Amino acid sequence: MNREMKSYKRALTIAGSDPSGGAGIQADLKTFSACGCFGTSAIVAVVDENTVGVTGVHPVPVEFVVGQIRSVLDDIGADAVKIGMLHSSELIRAVRQTLSEYDIRNVVLDPVMVATSGDPLLQQEAVATLRDELIPHVRIITPNIPEAELLLGRRICRQEELPEAARDLSCGGCVSVFLKAGHLHDRELVDIFYNAEEERILPLRSERLDTPNTHGTGCTLSSALAAFLARGEGLDDAATHAKEYIAGAIAAGAAYRIGHGHGPVHHFYRFWE
Repeated sequence: MNREMKSYKRALTIAGSDPSGGAGIQADLKTFSACGCFGTSAIVAVVDENTVGVTGVHPVPVEFVVGQIRSVLDDIGADAVKIGMLHSSELIRAVRQTLSEYDIRNVVLDPVMVATSGDPLLQQEAVATLRDELIPHVRIITPNIPEAELLLGRRICRQEELPEAARDLSCGGCVSVFLKAGHLHDRELVDIFYNAEEERILPLRSERLDTPNTHGTGCTLSSALAAFLARGEGLDDAATHAKEYIAGAIAAGAAYRIGHGHGPVHHFYRFWE
């Protein structure tokens, strides 16, 4: 008897490896699983870090990164791709070129430049390459305020400035922007999602929690967004559900202590305590 086989929704992360498990590839794969996707990965760097800080970054050769991406996409494929830390211009260009050879619309870029601990993760000369050569070719970017300031070349000091900043980051309305407000100090946390495809601003609200456990929040948010897009959701729904997921993961993770610095969020809070 022939029985039609089921398919997983598939999400690929292209990012660095965090041995402490709270950020990078490890956070991405946990998030994909928690949000209902089969996760695959291409590791761009092995990062020596923990909850306290980054000790070193060991890049994977660019051609080997490209090989990992091709191995996954030629065999398994992907319904969405999340891109995290890309530390050099050479790597940024190689990832862009490789992905351009595949028909994947749902590409989410987390423009990782600085770790939660404050340690730099991107070579200075690569910022312009990221801004000018990769961002215009993805569907969504998910910068925090320091990353947005670096990309825009100006300060962002107030909540009221976020909608304009999101529009200015959209490459003339070609790229949607999830601008995270966590670095502001308002009592309510209001992220801004600019849906460039429908020219709409969507405020996404949550309670601001006083917790040190914020390691990997950016990785987790962007991966959740990619996962919901992989599952076929529209932009506004995917952004809303990703916001709900990260807010819940932060709230649940606040009750735990792991490590001596910025601990992780609770990626599987919907499944176990």
